[in-house]
Amino acid sequence: MGVVLKQSIQNTVVTYLGFFFGAINTLFLYTKILPDEYYGLVTFILASGAILMPLMAFGVHNTLVKFYSNHQEGEKDGFFTLMLLIPLLGILPVALVGLIWYEPIGHWVSQVNPMVKDYLWHVFFVGLAMAYFEVFYSWCRVYLKSVFGNFMKEVFARVGVSILLILFYFDVISLDIFFKSLVGLYLLRTIIIKFYAFTLRTPKLDFNFPPFTKEILSYSFLIILGGSAALILLEIDKVMLNQFISIENVAYYGVSVYIATVIIVPSRAMHQITYPLTAEFMNLGDIGGLDKLYKKSSLTLFIASGILFVLIVLNLNDLYAMLPENYRNGFTIVFLIGLAKVMDSILGNINSILYNSDYYKTVLVFGVCLAALTILLNYLLIPRLGLEGAALASFVSIFIFNLVKVVFVKIKFGITPFTSATFKVFATLVLMAVLFDLIQFQFHPIINIGLKSLLVVVMYVGILYRFNISEDVTGFLSKWLKKNTP
Repeated sequence: MGVVLKQSIQNTVVTYLGFFFGAINTLFLYTKILPDEYYGLVTFILASGAILMPLMAFGVHNTLVKFYSNHQEGEKDGFFTLMLLIPLLGILPVALVGLIWYEPIGHWVSQVNPMVKDYLWHVFFVGLAMAYFEVFYSWCRVYLKSVFGNFMKEVFARVGVSILLILFYFDVISLDIFFKSLVGLYLLRTIIIKFYAFTLRTPKLDFNFPPFTKEILSYSFLIILGGSAALILLEIDKVMLNQFISIENVAYYGVSVYIATVIIVPSRAMHQITYPLTAEFMNLGDIGGLDKLYKKSSLTLFIASGILFVLIVLNLNDLYAMLPENYRNGFTIVFLIGLAKVMDSILGNINSILYNSDYYKTVLVFGVCLAALTILLNYLLIPRLGLEGAALASFVSIFIFNLVKVVFVKIKFGITPFTSATFKVFATLVLMAVLFDLIQFQFHPIINIGLKSLLVVVMYVGILYRFNISEDVTGFLSKWLKKNTP
């Protein structure tokens, strides 16, 4: 088994493990242990730190991967030294702004929720830790050692949070210590990945920077725009809610969003495999192969994300029955965010196509414009519709962004992700949703969820196999049945 394929499989397992622990924290530990307003504060701190991350990393986590192979062995010390120093171009100005304008910034973000003002430096240090973590994670990836970094990213922090919540529950630590330890957890994660990265290549400070440093800095700046735009689309709703409504609502919103986010797990896993394949087709100019991969990845991800969406919607009432009452009113949020995630998935490897093409700068401009639109929509809709307004703003922004990308790829490459099978899957999913919405079991919520999910999946897979809607799914099931048939 090749290194890339082996690590792709391992990364998939780690990603699912991370979502498992994330679900335990988000749905049960946080909701039952932490007071609602402080859970909302945690959500605000982590979302704000994530938005700061691309600026504080100054795009180095992508730049390092892109330019690493361009250097001879003798030039790499200078290159790595530059990679360690560039983030300071983002970190130092942010720190300076925080020191000089702390009071006005604190007053602005705490108009509705005064408690937020005391935690702004928590946001800074979380963003700093996330930024350098991504730099060192990329350091590992260029040496084809991604599994440990992925474990630290997806699992380590979530398990650490579980431990902190349990310690708080048993009064081993105070609320103040919990928040300081949360920041310390992210800093510790960065320190650990740093030492691991340095075992792969011990850095030697060399201030003879690469001859095309200007190009590196230019690319890094563009990536800041792209990374910031992407994270604004994902996280800005949680941050802006704090400006308009009481902060415990950020917790309620965050739980609903996390439930919907499970839909993108297959997409994140497949991206590990499709990205290098897409790059190969692009480099060879093989538009036919690219078109086939585009359609296959779209159909496969639609099959996976679509059924996850249907399962979530059908089982949402039973899931809510296991949560505290304040967290049970997010059906509209889950539906809109979930639908947006399905739209992301149905576009297959479109992001790989765009970022491996000569048009990546244009795509970055699209992203910045959509990020601005997202902020505007949140500003307009949250005061009027509350949590549902934030979800609607995200849905509309993602829908427009995806529509722009599909049209752009169609114009530039002449390919689309949709086939007749796409509409067959859509019809099957609608059938599943309507049919099983009429069936309600009266057992414990966990039994209800397990039983209904089993029936839906068996019928769904049976239809896919019987009508041969996807060659990949049919081929996989045929091999599995042959192997398990006496």
